[in-house]
Amino acid sequence: MSELTSIVRAALPVTTEQIYIAYSGGIDSQVLLHVCTQLAEFKEKITAVYVHHGLQAIAESWAIHCQQEAEKLGVNFQLLRVNAQPQLGESPEAAARNARYQALQPLLDKNDVLLVAQHREDQLETVLLQLFRGAGVQGLSAMPKAIAFGAGQLLRPFLDIAKQTIQTYAEAQHLCWVTDPSNACDDFDRNFLRNQVIPLLKTRWAQLDKTVARSAQHCATAQQTLADVAEQLFAEVVNADNSLSIARLQRLSLQKQPLVVRHWFSELGLKMPSVAFVAAIFTEVISAKPSAEPTLKKAGVVLRRYQDKLYCEKELPCFENTLQLTWQAFDDKLQLPDGSLLQRNPSLTGISFSAWQQARVTVRFRQGGEKIRLPHRNGQHTLKKLLQEAQIPPWQRDKIPLLYVDEQLVAVADLWLSADFQATIETRCYQLYWLKQVSSKTKILECKT
Repeated sequence: MSELTSIVRAALPVTTEQIYIAYSGGIDSQVLLHVCTQLAEFKEKITAVYVHHGLQAIAESWAIHCQQEAEKLGVNFQLLRVNAQPQLGESPEAAARNARYQALQPLLDKNDVLLVAQHREDQLETVLLQLFRGAGVQGLSAMPKAIAFGAGQLLRPFLDIAKQTIQTYAEAQHLCWVTDPSNACDDFDRNFLRNQVIPLLKTRWAQLDKTVARSAQHCATAQQTLADVAEQLFAEVVNADNSLSIARLQRLSLQKQPLVVRHWFSELGLKMPSVAFVAAIFTEVISAKPSAEPTLKKAGVVLRRYQDKLYCEKELPCFENTLQLTWQAFDDKLQLPDGSLLQRNPSLTGISFSAWQQARVTVRFRQGGEKIRLPHRNGQHTLKKLLQEAQIPPWQRDKIPLLYVDEQLVAVADLWLSADFQATIETRCYQLYWLKQVSSKTKILECKT
């Protein structure tokens, strides 16, 4: 058994169901695929996946080559076509990488793995690129050996392996691989490092890839420690609605406050803010007068302060508050313009089933002057007053869905239900739930500006 075979076998969890290999046909992924086929107990589980980026005409012949090689090795093959054209402000490398991972992610179920063939010199390039971009500890940690991916895991079993080891294996096994001519183009940062900078550095520091990989591991360990500290501090500062308490945040040291804010962005599933953006949050929003309601917009998010709370929300297009949606009687869910969802669930109390089925049900948004009678409270209450009492931020109030049954206001999202429609003796009722925009970890209200 070769060194590489042992490494890959050790990297695969014993619970592995399916093995997907990111297979470009280049030497690295060709070796990874060949090595995996030497593991008899896993061979039937292997699928080689070629992602066609549509950027080069020659890629069609690469797809054919990859399929033929997969057939020769006796494994499944899958071709995925993606649109890898960069968006405004996005580099071609980032666009291709993002398109590739977005296409691969849905393939994995629980206990499935995606193997990629990145090795120690790839790690060296990544660390240098992050260093030149001014990255912090997290960026300098570079690529992890294993990470959650889709419903499964992404594994990099070759990450501690030298490029020469892979080259030697390919030649010894007489493997056939393709060479991307764009790899010779130094217009791309990674290629410039690979072709010009790293060979020069290695003339003086021959073990550069090994020592820099060790530094990346030190950074990864430090980052995990920082993440643990940030999580503990965040729990002390975050409110139930995912806003931050400004008073509790400011009681932390000046060094810890930005750490908590960055952890907050991670919890909300947002892109990490730059150093300048974090600084602006503190100077323009948090440090504003208590009576002010400052707004900071950048990178697709909006930061606002209301009373003692700091809110961070995605910036989405506005919609007309005069919009009226009809909720069909046979639908249990209704999609709202901001991407949130209203859902009715069966319950023993709530809105009467018969009232819902026999009436015209619509969803609208606040226009002003709305009133509702609440259980256990005398008289009618203006919606404006209720929203103020509940301390709901002003910019969120006009985006809260209002449920009407035959022109009568029945419910304000899942906040209040009209006493006139509160059924308690029927065997079938509906409870209303407002499912706001959700990240991988948290629920967050998606408001417009």
